[in-house]
Amino acid sequence: MPADVSLARSKWTCPCSSAGNWRLCRAPAKIDTDRPPCDRGEGGWEAPSASRYRHGGSGAMVVRIDGSVGEGGGQILRTSLALAALLSREVEIVNIRRGRKVPGLQPQHLTAVRAIRDITRGRTLGDELGSELLIFRPGTCDGGVYEFDVSKIRASAGSVSLIFQTVLPALLFAPRPTHLILRGGTHVPFSPPTTYVERVFLPALRRMGGRASLKTVRWGWYPQGGGIVEADIEPVERLSAVELTRREELVKIEGLAVVSNLPLSIAERFCRRLLQRLAHSELVAEVELLQAPASGKGAGLFAFAYYGDVVAGFSALGEVGKRAETVADEVHRAFMAHHRSGKVVERHLADQLLLYMALAEGRSTMTVSEITTHLVTNVWVIEQFLPVKFEVDGEVGRPGVISVEGVGFRPGATSPEGS
Repeated sequence: MPADVSLARSKWTCPCSSAGNWRLCRAPAKIDTDRPPCDRGEGGWEAPSASRYRHGGSGAMVVRIDGSVGEGGGQILRTSLALAALLSREVEIVNIRRGRKVPGLQPQHLTAVRAIRDITRGRTLGDELGSELLIFRPGTCDGGVYEFDVSKIRASAGSVSLIFQTVLPALLFAPRPTHLILRGGTHVPFSPPTTYVERVFLPALRRMGGRASLKTVRWGWYPQGGGIVEADIEPVERLSAVELTRREELVKIEGLAVVSNLPLSIAERFCRRLLQRLAHSELVAEVELLQAPASGKGAGLFAFAYYGDVVAGFSALGEVGKRAETVADEVHRAFMAHHRSGKVVERHLADQLLLYMALAEGRSTMTVSEITTHLVTNVWVIEQFLPVKFEVDGEVGRPGVISVEGVGFRPGATSPEGS
């Protein structure tokens, strides 16, 4: 391939695409992740810019990612940055967040970019607000002590969980422990609450050998932000494959009804309504009421369902004009959808485990309560970096089975290239 090869259009063109922009819809029963799902059931896609690699100036291969593929959101950016840092691969990301109402890098995305740059002592081009093009050339990741604040870029409640999600893979395989202090939004819309990360995601990662802990010191609600999270990450030599295909009996349901700088009666209404809803299905829960320290006002309800030692998490946040009972109904509805599916892993956890399954040694399999477009898009991104092939058995919007033979990544190993 010549050094300045132009990007050719893919051989396969989705009949549902328009002007090279993908619109995502339901996929066939057996999803072909070489061609992520198209919006009329044709199944599968390739990015409008078909070439996955180009040669960098040094001759090294650069991974090129089209951020408009699939659901076209920030997860494409985060997964790309995480794997580029871990594998020491330069990445060029175009059309960043093209599928969102306000495209390009926003404060939380830009903070994640600069965090992974600093942690790896790397270099970036295009790291500015609103940018839809980013080039990231990582250096080496040694671990240590780091602090990142979303509000330094612009006052906002940008999610610290998504920053943590970006830097965690590289830090897990760093040569020494890491202590992180993250400031910003801890419980905000469209991102995993730090409570979820602490009580659902990290326990699942520990099953695979990952060693990390996280604590919410001060809650940061939308739109004020101002939250503080501290995390500790211990180095690992490798991750083990995981088999999550047989769901055990429901052992217990725990709830957390939280308010900050608001009447505790709101949390009590969360609790009362959730217990009433669960009682209709002859289920019970233990719900803790919490007045959480925060710089602003906020409220939320969180539920954790324990199926043996596997935890499923569900949450909803309060907002002005939204009844407390509506918040509880949202949590109950999400829980019941997962519970009735009979599957082991709920939709959000499934998406977050994909990258670690691909890195693990051996074959990982999980049954999921819902295959989402977010999940299938994330599969596509991972396959651009690693020589893995996910098997996604099921339709978007329905339960399914995800499996992959991991690469058995180890620190210092030769960087695997995508197949």
